[in-house]
Amino acid sequence: MELTTFQELTEQIATECFYMTDREQEEKVIQLIDLHHFIDCYHSNLKIIEYLNHPVNIIEEHGIRKGILFYDIKHPILFNINLFESFKKQNDLKEMWFVFVEEDAASHSEKHFRFIIENCIEVFYDKIFLFNFFQSTIKELK
Repeated sequence: MELTTFQELTEQIATECFYMTDREQEEKVIQLIDLHHFIDCYHSNLKIIEYLNHPVNIIEEHGIRKGILFYDIKHPILFNINLFESFKKQNDLKEMWFVFVEEDAASHSEKHFRFIIENCIEVFYDKIFLFNFFQSTIKELK
């Protein structure tokens, strides 16, 4: 992502997400960076539809609306899968993708597979990826 594009998008977050705390805005910027870098590495024509108002990013691939949730296993957050199910229906999403964002050079897949099983991720999400941010690699786990 070019610096000017990044600046424009962070200004948009600051303007449109004025109701968020500084920490929430920072998380939104990280979500945006993850989204853009994932799209660059995915090597497909993904179009961003919406990313501001929910942790799930809405994208479009070949005319099909999909939702992408980025998750950093080092910084766990609680989430309600039922909320994402209703979000999927409300936004007419045909697929939901769960993307682990990894920054370490060494992959810890066993951690990710354990998390998937313990949280029933494979039941709700159509695709599950392991995205190594700094190595710019994407591994499909499901």
